[in-house]
Amino acid sequence: MDPIQAIVLGVVQGLTEFLPISSSGHLIIFQHILGLREAEILFDISVHVGTLVAVIVFLREELLAMLKALNRGIYQIRHQQLVWRSAWQDRDIRLAALIVIGSFPTAILGLCFKQIAETLFSTVLIVGIDLIITGFLLWFTRGFHRTGRSIDSLSIRDALIIGTAQGLAIMPGISRSGSTISAGIFLGINHELAARFSFLLSIPAVFGATLLSLKDFMDVGGMVWQTWLAGAIASGIVGYLSLKLLLLIVKKGNLFSFAPYCWLTGLIAIAWGLFAG
Repeated sequence: MDPIQAIVLGVVQGLTEFLPISSSGHLIIFQHILGLREAEILFDISVHVGTLVAVIVFLREELLAMLKALNRGIYQIRHQQLVWRSAWQDRDIRLAALIVIGSFPTAILGLCFKQIAETLFSTVLIVGIDLIITGFLLWFTRGFHRTGRSIDSLSIRDALIIGTAQGLAIMPGISRSGSTISAGIFLGINHELAARFSFLLSIPAVFGATLLSLKDFMDVGGMVWQTWLAGAIASGIVGYLSLKLLLLIVKKGNLFSFAPYCWLTGLIAIAWGLFAG
């Protein structure tokens, strides 16, 4: 892979990581277009790191508020100035706890099905089928009222369901953002909150996947590092812009508008996998 190919794939990752059209699925398709027949798992992780930085920068205020609230809560509990039940009523502590809870089913599914998913990463046919499934998930969000439940009403059950949806998105073609935001909307959560919770939940998932693959990064040479860095920077810049765009679309209740694109791309991928694969 040369730097130009890396930048192209980085832009694709940045556009598709947060837009509900499956970044992993599009990376597979573009790897085939560019003639990169072997699954570039490590490169895939590097461009995910680029979008990880983008979401951290985008949600820096929420993340800082949660860190401050956790620090304050831990101090008060240690000095017996606060009990756990009262701490749960703090919106920032509650949100941080729910993100941790939601990360458990994601981690379990990711660890159990990692090998299977990596095998499927190079299968365009599977990508096409999963893109069509993603399209239906997005389409079914039509009719759900935009102003749903707030942070104060979020429960452990909500976090576990959304976290499970994120874990299932390890399948290439199943959009992580599409499945988690849709799950939140189906649970009656406010559309903007569902999107922000989805973005926050992606942080520990991508960070954990990166740590698990860190040993593989140690084996690459300097030239490869430069290529991957180019892709990561491209994905980070474009990812930040995609976050802004998606949040605007979700706030208007138009998440379903991505469904036709997923169906069309899925059908093309299926045809490609059947007749050109």
